[in-house]
Amino acid sequence: MDFAHKNNILTTIRGSVSGSMVTYLAGITNVNPLEYKIPFERFLNPERPSAPDIDMDFADNKRDEVIRYVKDKYGADKVAQIGTFGTMAARGSVRDIARALGHPYNMGDRIARLIPIGSQGFPMTINRAIEITPELKELYEKEKEVKEIIDIAKKIEGNTRHISVHAAGVVISPTDLTDFVPLQFDPKGGKIITQYDMHSVEEAGLLKFDFLGIKNLAILADAVLRVNKSHNTDIDIENIPLDDKKTFEMLARGETMGLFQLNGAGMTRYLKDLVPTKIHDINAIVALYRPGPMQFIPLYIERKHNSKLIKYLDPAFEEILAQTYGVLVYQDDLLIIAKKFAGYSWKEVDKFRKAVGKKIPKEMQAQRERFINGCIETNKWSKQKAEKVWGWIEPFAAYGFNKAHSVSYGKVAYQTAYMKANFPIEYMAAVLTADSGDIDKISESIAELKRMKIPIMPPDINESFGDFTVIYDKNKHKIRFGLHSIKNFGEGIGDFIINEREINGKFNSISDFLKRIQNKNLNKKSLEALIKSGALDEFSERGKMLFNIEYLLRYNKEHFEIAQNQDSLFAEFSENTDFSKLNLKENEPASQTDKLFWEKELLGLYISGHPLDEFKEKIKDKYKTIKEIKMSMSSGMIIAVAGIVEECKTILTKKGDVMAFARVADFSDNIEIVLFPETFTKFKILMEREKCIAIKGKISTRNGGVSIITEAVKEL
Repeated sequence: MDFAHKNNILTTIRGSVSGSMVTYLAGITNVNPLEYKIPFERFLNPERPSAPDIDMDFADNKRDEVIRYVKDKYGADKVAQIGTFGTMAARGSVRDIARALGHPYNMGDRIARLIPIGSQGFPMTINRAIEITPELKELYEKEKEVKEIIDIAKKIEGNTRHISVHAAGVVISPTDLTDFVPLQFDPKGGKIITQYDMHSVEEAGLLKFDFLGIKNLAILADAVLRVNKSHNTDIDIENIPLDDKKTFEMLARGETMGLFQLNGAGMTRYLKDLVPTKIHDINAIVALYRPGPMQFIPLYIERKHNSKLIKYLDPAFEEILAQTYGVLVYQDDLLIIAKKFAGYSWKEVDKFRKAVGKKIPKEMQAQRERFINGCIETNKWSKQKAEKVWGWIEPFAAYGFNKAHSVSYGKVAYQTAYMKANFPIEYMAAVLTADSGDIDKISESIAELKRMKIPIMPPDINESFGDFTVIYDKNKHKIRFGLHSIKNFGEGIGDFIINEREINGKFNSISDFLKRIQNKNLNKKSLEALIKSGALDEFSERGKMLFNIEYLLRYNKEHFEIAQNQDSLFAEFSENTDFSKLNLKENEPASQTDKLFWEKELLGLYISGHPLDEFKEKIKDKYKTIKEIKMSMSSGMIIAVAGIVEECKTILTKKGDVMAFARVADFSDNIEIVLFPETFTKFKILMEREKCIAIKGKISTRNGGVSIITEAVKEL
């Protein structure tokens, strides 16, 4: 952690270690446990049988740097990442066995889809799925082939399937690691990993460390760096005010896109109802928004807004639950109640936590009896009262969130909200950079920028850096795509352009650019990408430059030869040449539609507009959005949707007829549409790329995706 802090790597700590004042004073953790009333004993107590964990989070783009440091400090032969073993889950087992028995893919997939997905910490099993899914049970009992597949799948379910790298685990050994554990190379890369999993590593005598990479820490660090550079300030993210009015007002409005732990439709709705006013509200909602305690969110919100509703099952509970309006929020609340009111020792508390967490019926019954009897003996409660308290805590027990964890993550969540509320353009540029390569997330961020009225611009060779770039303009600040975000345009040539611009100033013309960029990676593919993406719009029109691209490349090459003092076509002009007078032949300008499709092709999405803009009013209320269809529509429903044809592929059926699969997009998303032979024959003239069309059809959810079986098509 000391290395990370000295090298400006943003960190936080997960888990119970945040309850330690020593680690806080030593700078290991960043949360004062006294301020948040985090119990130390959850981290360490005299009866704890094993060494406590210190789980460390780092900005994800710096995690490898931290691991390299640890290897350099302690020796590469003493440090390795931990291996983890993937097992055969219920659905995967069924699919694998069906395939091994020679059945078509659809056979195994049909059975697998009937197996419900388990919840976190409670994976679904085949036997459990048969118990709770009548349709699966009926298939199993009536279809011989299905029974055979399932019976064999049960035998391999839970078996080890493969080894991979644990997301966070690292071990440091006092001597060579091979003195303690076997090692191997990661199957997907060159990292050395242990052949023991995290539990076996500890049993072998090694201490496990968690180094987890968190994207939002990278976003925060990037945003702070941008603000400090551009505003000539020095923000210390660990010491920002925790009562910032703008931050809480933004959260109450539900403007949560891009925030850590606080985004998403469900969380946003609760935040708007909650109207948070203090950091404890953030910590609580982070803990409550998960299966189990989620049912207590409305109660928490009601009591926050009306203190008259705050009630305690026993007055003594006020000391534990006053900060959360009498509502059970943290797992620690349960543990303290068990110790204080049922007479548990800390050793018993730890056993209680594990038992209720796993929800094993036999263990739960034993704990119920121990708790009720303990309350009666320790506090002289009536059996009825003790049973009432147990009934109150039992639904929460399996899902309660560690308070130290909630406080640590709540602080990071608040920090991201603070940066977005106070430095929105820098924060959103950092979000875009962190999500580079993920078109869906970039699209979400651009939609948020439009709501925030922050312009998003195509790349520009005189303004863009590698990542998304904030442009400070006296009239309106904006964000530009970075040069690294252009497809078919390598980072090497992008960095070369940026470096040349930084050393010798901005480019003043297309000829100046071609004169100065003498790099082998400036070829037809990369120059075409620059032109089509709009990065050279300052100097000439895109259609004209594309028409003259061979001439531009020759000009660049000949100038390189001039620089090498070789004979060339332009040798006589090697001195005092005015490169701003490069002679380009005239050509028809690129259409707006062409520009939009080039942006989509090279940047992944439309930037300067959308092909459907001219039809916006026409389609607004008449058609469902594709996002709505994917999120809330059921298979078999008849719908109408409007969009633009981005791609259309045809195939031959077994009968030799032509059918088509097309991708159609609207403002919200894209979707596959299927046209069977008769429909395709009737409407194929409308299925050309770039056509804006309306479709009527039936929703299909076959093979896990959502598509539309098309019945009719018309041009918008």
